[in-house]
Amino acid sequence: MVVWEFIKFIFFSGLIVIISKYALVPVLRKLAESLNLKPKTVGNIAGIATSVPELLTVSFSAVTGLVSASAYNIISSNIINTVQYLFAVFMNKNQKHLQNRALRIDLILVALTIIIPIAMLAFHMEFSISIVPIFVLLFLLFYFMNHNAHKLYLNKVTGEEKKIEEEEKWVRGKKKVMIKYTILLLIISILLYFVGNLLSDTLESLCVQFQIPQLVIGVLLGFITSIPELITFFEAQKHHKEQENGEDGVIEATSNLLTSNILNLFVIQSIGILLFSIFR
Repeated sequence: MVVWEFIKFIFFSGLIVIISKYALVPVLRKLAESLNLKPKTVGNIAGIATSVPELLTVSFSAVTGLVSASAYNIISSNIINTVQYLFAVFMNKNQKHLQNRALRIDLILVALTIIIPIAMLAFHMEFSISIVPIFVLLFLLFYFMNHNAHKLYLNKVTGEEKKIEEEEKWVRGKKKVMIKYTILLLIISILLYFVGNLLSDTLESLCVQFQIPQLVIGVLLGFITSIPELITFFEAQKHHKEQENGEDGVIEATSNLLTSNILNLFVIQSIGILLFSIFR
């Protein structure tokens, strides 16, 4: 029955989001904070963590032959992520910090992660294996531009401060802490894998048995898998606002957004294409 399959679809998708929000993201954040990392680095880690739902849904969609659904998932996720980010910045009244040149460059790159896939669809370009090397090169280019923009416009650390930071990382990043979080991450990953496998079966049933368009499935997945980003955007700015450093909150949220979007488009989409090519 199609209603039951939709209930299962929403349940398993929501379960992935809940595990990501209440288990994966907090563990990665605590690991980052225990090492006393910069806001940009914490944002990058949060971006990786919040992209896990997309990785799972895209991978399992591709394995079941639903490559179009995975493409629409990525596009809708990147658009929704950006809207949520802007909403979080304006709600926290941090828009003044967007005047920073490094953040402006980041937002241009974010816009490109939306424009590129839309242009591909508009010109009827296939998300085939031939596009994977281009995506890899674009990923490296985006990373290079982001790294150098922050190095040029946000590098405020002196040599002495850097030395102190390195010492703090050594003190805080104890081996026991690393082992503890590594084990937790392994358990969470295994749990996410099993839930993702169940979601894959439901997706296949909806599209093959009940003929639900892949566009509908992809957009629904995009909305569901973007919830963790909304949470981390607000959390980052709230955390730094309490410490009276609003700019660091925006830097962290922006890094989260950019990392999530470029991973979604260039890395996770490539993984989906490769899996589809192998299993079709």
